[in-house]
Amino acid sequence: MKKILIVVTNQAALGKRKKKTGLWLRELTDFYHEVKDEFDVDIVSPAPARVPIDPRSLLAVLSDKKTRQYYMDDRLMDRLKKPLVPSEVNGKEYGAIYFTGGHGTMEDFPENAELQKLTRTIFDNGGIVSAVCHGPSGLLNVHLAGERPLLSGHIVTGFTDREEKVMGLYKHVPFSLEQAMRDQGVLFKFASVPFGACVVKSGKIITGQNPASARGVALKVVEQLKTDKT
Repeated sequence: MKKILIVVTNQAALGKRKKKTGLWLRELTDFYHEVKDEFDVDIVSPAPARVPIDPRSLLAVLSDKKTRQYYMDDRLMDRLKKPLVPSEVNGKEYGAIYFTGGHGTMEDFPENAELQKLTRTIFDNGGIVSAVCHGPSGLLNVHLAGERPLLSGHIVTGFTDREEKVMGLYKHVPFSLEQAMRDQGVLFKFASVPFGACVVKSGKIITGQNPASARGVALKVVEQLKTDKT
């Protein structure tokens, strides 16, 4: 059975004021929890440096037992200390790729040509492309044959402008993820209440709006992988 590739950020600072950021922890752990027992998982990042964790996301370690369990799991955390890099990964080995979120992804995902190539390889081989929250920033510059944007014509979701403003970070992000996705010719879907779960499947593309959506993305990825196997 093909593996799942999880993509995480290396960026610890956001915008000109260098606000602390990084991986949003639950967007890794909620997804990982749902797939780890049935699929081998690799973790890749744009650079081989230790993956920073957004300090705000660590509140879940206190409030959520499952998040705390994985944060205390040395085997998983060690994989964040020295993640794989794209040059060490063969896209043909994976049935799905999953881009985690965190504001750091806005800085180091969009222009990474190696991640774009991996994503295109997995998609062209019939694999699933998935992302949550700010993770879809890694899909914006992925183009298929004829230079057609990967997202064009799909129904998708991602972290909304409204949610950015509630968090007080709209002025600090390098661009509006919501608008950048809309500019690709997508139908952008979102929950009626900010930070409410919203998961969208459009062909082989599965996206989630925010941290509350990570588990739902995982469940749809697993469902699709099992369907593809039969």
